[in-house]
Amino acid sequence: MKKRKLGATLEVSEIGLGCMGMSFGYAPFPDKKDSIAVIHAAVEQGVTFFDTAEVYGPFNNEELVGEALAPFKGQVIIATKFGFHFQDGKMAGVNSRPENIRRAVEGSLQRLGVDVIDLLYQHRVDPNVPIEDVAGTVKELIREGKVKHFGLSEAGAQTIRRAHAVQPVTALQSEYSLWTRQHEQEIIPAIEELGIGLVAFSPLGKGYLTGKIDENRQFADGDIRKILPRFTEEARVANKALLDLLQQFADRRNATPAQIALAWVLAQKPWIVPIPGTTKLHRLTENLGAASIELTAEELQEIETASAHIHVVGTRYTEAMEKSTGL
Repeated sequence: MKKRKLGATLEVSEIGLGCMGMSFGYAPFPDKKDSIAVIHAAVEQGVTFFDTAEVYGPFNNEELVGEALAPFKGQVIIATKFGFHFQDGKMAGVNSRPENIRRAVEGSLQRLGVDVIDLLYQHRVDPNVPIEDVAGTVKELIREGKVKHFGLSEAGAQTIRRAHAVQPVTALQSEYSLWTRQHEQEIIPAIEELGIGLVAFSPLGKGYLTGKIDENRQFADGDIRKILPRFTEEARVANKALLDLLQQFADRRNATPAQIALAWVLAQKPWIVPIPGTTKLHRLTENLGAASIELTAEELQEIETASAHIHVVGTRYTEAMEKSTGL
């Protein structure tokens, strides 16, 4: 698989693997051995970029990723995240105070079984802590050899600029797909100017853009989609126009809608790296197949023109989630 560069120096596979759903957000979860098999298959198929976070679980997703990637030390890049307060083992709001960042990093190093964190993101901006203090703390951790690269997640343009002035930001991780494009207005131009890469999470719209989730799908307790406005039965019906568009190009290119959706993300900028998540081996292979699909300028314009007339129904998160963590 080809490589892409995030920031000035971090090279990763052009498609990464988001590991969150293996133990968080998308219940029911697979057996650990099955998740490890998917991670190993990803390595075998050329993936070098794996994404986790302290809050996934919490904690057990980092343990899973650390165990699975232990045989490949030095060959892969692991990204993780800090930024939450925990009470009784559960997430209890954002917390990016310097002492909490250091606590999180020590825990992540231990759970991942590594000596240094390749890419460390602030998971969500903490309105109570100046971003300069956050960037300064990570800068110290980089000097101490505990972290290699600094990242932000779901941060606004001004926050990114302020952080970058203290410690260069290697990557911004934010949601980006054919149905989540608000970052094109201010954020993507800002990070392009600053030389920061974009790691696109949910590039398949939390599974919707695969075309496999219809209005009859029932989500289990513990599946985040059960409460998201875009995944109500009405929204799933209303948003089928986007699936029809993807299917049209999938038929034309002998591909799947998921592959077209990922190929579209890859085609936007050479420094965008999507990290679709999956717990199934055949879906992993399908997703990685998108790397071999190069949409032409004419096809991209055709998608742009058609999608401009499609109104996506439903917000991506509930209002309360947007106000707090946006997870």
